[in-house]
Amino acid sequence: MSELAELIAGWAQPGRIEWIGVRPDRRAPMTVVEELALTANGLDGDRGRAGKRAVTLIQQEHLSAIGSYLGQGPVAPDILRRNLVVSGINLSALKGREVRVGEAVLRFTVICAPCSRMEEALGKGAYSAVRGHGGWCAEVVRPGRVKLGDKVQPVD
Repeated sequence: MSELAELIAGWAQPGRIEWIGVRPDRRAPMTVVEELALTANGLDGDRGRAGKRAVTLIQQEHLSAIGSYLGQGPVAPDILRRNLVVSGINLSALKGREVRVGEAVLRFTVICAPCSRMEEALGKGAYSAVRGHGGWCAEVVRPGRVKLGDKVQPVD
């Protein structure tokens, strides 16, 4: 393995699930949960579907960045409508890799771009504030349970 490949493959510590939310229907309020099953279609109770966008994740550290760009404190995760909030590990560094999240295994596929609802939910400039900080979409490689506090780490 080349030196660059080794650097890219490295990670300092596992991340941790800090928040879990599901969207039962389009535009419905998020339901916050402590634990549930992650199936091939995404999280039980979520309107997600199988494929490269079955689950959405965002870094907790980015909630403060988004809020800072808007001149406020950290943004509440339910406003951004992502399924999992993770702390302690750089999700961007995991693109294309298999990642263990609790008992499940995911593969990060594409960035989770902001939608026009960000302006509605957070005010003028919110769309731009979320750009580059909106998290990742992932496909389910292996279903399993996920709960608050579970580790998030690459499958080595």
